[in-house]
Amino acid sequence: MAKIERVEILQVDLVPKVVRTDAIQSFAAQETPMVRIHTSDGVVGTGYSYTIGTGGSSVVGLLRDHLVPRLLGRDPLDIEAIWKSLFFSTHATAVGAITSLALAAIDTALWDVKCLAAGRPLWKEAGGAQAAMPVYSTEGGWLHVEPQALVDDALAVRAQGFGGAKIKVGRPHVSEDIARLSAVREAVGPGFEIMVDANQAFTVGEAIRRARLYEPLDLAWFEEPLPAEDLGGHIRLAASTSLPIAVGESIYHPSHFREYLQRDACSIVQADVARIGGITPWLKVAHLAETFNVPICPHFLMELHVSLCAAVPNAAWVEWIPQLDTITTSRLAIENGKAKPPSAPGIGIAWDWQAIAKLQAFTPIVVSA
Repeated sequence: MAKIERVEILQVDLVPKVVRTDAIQSFAAQETPMVRIHTSDGVVGTGYSYTIGTGGSSVVGLLRDHLVPRLLGRDPLDIEAIWKSLFFSTHATAVGAITSLALAAIDTALWDVKCLAAGRPLWKEAGGAQAAMPVYSTEGGWLHVEPQALVDDALAVRAQGFGGAKIKVGRPHVSEDIARLSAVREAVGPGFEIMVDANQAFTVGEAIRRARLYEPLDLAWFEEPLPAEDLGGHIRLAASTSLPIAVGESIYHPSHFREYLQRDACSIVQADVARIGGITPWLKVAHLAETFNVPICPHFLMELHVSLCAAVPNAAWVEWIPQLDTITTSRLAIENGKAKPPSAPGIGIAWDWQAIAKLQAFTPIVVSA
């Protein structure tokens, strides 16, 4: 039986290739904490998570001081047991973003070990439900982008076979949102999906008002209209509009999705594998949503989510935002407008270790017996 012998912790800071703005923030940098798990039989699994500019050192500190030392000597295939024990060991800081991001880096590395040891790709090992996934683009729809540029981008990605585009909303007056969305809808016609994302910017009353004005544009969904902790507000909003309400990128435990689903507060879940705590809880959320006949359309992390979406039957979309091009040699494969999960064993990401070495935020931390 293989054991975990050594673990490396490192971080790479990445700068987005385009300016990314939304209704509450600007995405200026991506801190990418990483974990490499070395086993006694020579398998090395790599996992990662991310922040959008702050908190990376806190994730690394939690990994170094509290979580990674608890991995040594354990069977890497005991993934459920490891996740549960690590979560309990940090119960004083859970549920929350820093803990979930740290757990995700470990859990993803353990799944990489599991898939490499089995000689199978993640999408097969985790379920093997779908061979390809529809993809939509967010990279050209940021809040600062003006109407003509939005139109140009939507037409370009449609020509590439993408099935939709996401446009950020939350300009100071709703009329500005409507002008931007209307320009795109007129240009692309009815057969191309438009998603909108408010990044938790609105009050309940403003969200209800804007949803009413968005409805004639036949939108695929209204994403993060309210702060994620406002369950009651989401219940009121969902009951007031025909627009599908999408939530999840700012939810950090499967039980919180249960509350949303039980209360009819959303009709699309967008669990983020890094923010939910890894592949293990992500799959639980996906299967939970399936029992409510609700699709999962995860946030960000396309390089990992393409495999997870292909693993479950109720995934509907993969979000196109290139994240890891600077430090990987693999690329998301898109054929006929659909993303195909990687077929190589492991989580499906080919890391460029030379590039990573040049961009490391600090000398890797090694924890061993």
